[in-house]
Amino acid sequence: MDLGLDGTAALVTGASGGIGSAVARAFAAEGARVAVHYHRNRAAAETLAAEVGGVALQADLRDESAADGLVTGALAAFGRLDACVANAGVWPAEDVPVAHMPLERWRATLDANLTATFLTARAYLAHVGASGAGSLVLVASTAGQFGEAGHADYAAAKAAIAHGLLRSLKNEVVATAPAARVNCVAPGWTVSPMTAGALSREVVGRVTATMPLRKVATTEDVAAAIVFLSSSRAAGHLTGETITVAGGMEGRLLWS
Repeated sequence: MDLGLDGTAALVTGASGGIGSAVARAFAAEGARVAVHYHRNRAAAETLAAEVGGVALQADLRDESAADGLVTGALAAFGRLDACVANAGVWPAEDVPVAHMPLERWRATLDANLTATFLTARAYLAHVGASGAGSLVLVASTAGQFGEAGHADYAAAKAAIAHGLLRSLKNEVVATAPAARVNCVAPGWTVSPMTAGALSREVVGRVTATMPLRKVATTEDVAAAIVFLSSSRAAGHLTGETITVAGGMEGRLLWS
């Protein structure tokens, strides 16, 4: 199916990482021009931008002026910005129960995930209000649906993105842009540089025991859902929706 993205422009935050880079490639495969955002990994972002014929843009998305400048930079590069994917985020690898979690870690995780997503959304939706159209896709996690022991900070941030933030934004945006859409993708365990160290054979066996489709997702699995939601041709009457890309994960044991 032709998604109708040829000639459009998209901004992907956190595009130097695993899921973000797959999303950038998937947009480019549909003929879209891509702004590849990075925070620290300049070399990877510039290599990817050259590969997809896009542009690499740096920003610390915890800072509001930097987030505003990122959207401005993407607009300056392409003259338009049809889609934005708020993918940037951080999963702290260390298991820390809430009873022992330092306030510093709690705040850092919420800033890197929830605040960064809020500032990205704010900057992009200001543009949508002026242009009258656009698609914003937020990236959450199954941690926000089922919880994740030792990672309550991450689960809380992702739950806020997929529930309160998503459902508020999809109602707000139509006041100035009646056809604009805001949706969300919630990946489960996905093979990426961020999770590679945690995906031991034992962990894979444990997490897939709750999935009918007994495999860990690829970054391409997640990217396909994001690009689908970004298409006004394929998903033009979808807004406020969350697609969970997790092999049918449930909060119960399916396999011994």
